[in-house]
Amino acid sequence: MIMRTNKDKSLMKLKRASAPEITQKGSVTIEAAFGIPLFLFAALCLIWMIEMQSIRISIINAAQSAAKSAAENTAILPVLNTVKLKSDIISLIGTERVGRSILRSSGISCNGSYMSVNTGEINIKVSYQVELPLPLFGNLSAKQEEAFKLSGWRGYKRNMAGGSGGAGSDIVYVTDNGSVYHKDYQCSYLRLSIRYVPYSGLSDLRNGNGGRYHACEKCVYGSAMAGVYITEDGGKYHNSLSCSGLKRTIHALRQSEAGGLGGCSRCSE
Repeated sequence: MIMRTNKDKSLMKLKRASAPEITQKGSVTIEAAFGIPLFLFAALCLIWMIEMQSIRISIINAAQSAAKSAAENTAILPVLNTVKLKSDIISLIGTERVGRSILRSSGISCNGSYMSVNTGEINIKVSYQVELPLPLFGNLSAKQEEAFKLSGWRGYKRNMAGGSGGAGSDIVYVTDNGSVYHKDYQCSYLRLSIRYVPYSGLSDLRNGNGGRYHACEKCVYGSAMAGVYITEDGGKYHNSLSCSGLKRTIHALRQSEAGGLGGCSRCSE
């Protein structure tokens, strides 16, 4: 008959007491093995959704600006150039922004866009594909599409309705804060040249007057994004392409109503 000493009994009690603790540690390890990957995947999905919405807003804003320019061109040739439309959209967004985004290599397509010869209405349809954050299931993607309509540009009348057509009745164009009037609506001073540049290289850039770019108080809250929008003649950088600081309101009026404004050196000589 085997006699157990007090020491052996103490060891057995110690083992029984430590067994629940070992089991508890093992369950925590298993939960962590499942929980941490799920948390990381949820964070990845959230980042992907934010990036997807950012891409969508950029494409919509760029498409609207490019469509307005295309509408003006249809006054000369009533055909919508989808190749140029796509090129203008990419240029407005920024090739660097497109290259490092979740857009698939096929990029942006405007093949579904067209102009109705009968009504002059322009139908814009921009389709693109974004990559899904599911690497385990292959290279999956989701097709997105943005569509809207606008009327073709039919030009401007040189005289106001009921005008005599004499001196001072010619139409000129002015901006809210402009110091001169313009006779050509397509004058380069009236057209904002918007560029998308990396924020890291912004300190080395200067505007047309040699000045630095400062944060726009309307769309830059806190730190700037990785890339920002600037104009040649502006002094601000912008986080949003739809910022009112990147818009220019143009008014058409008779030259006699331009008050003390002088003529533009480029288009009014």
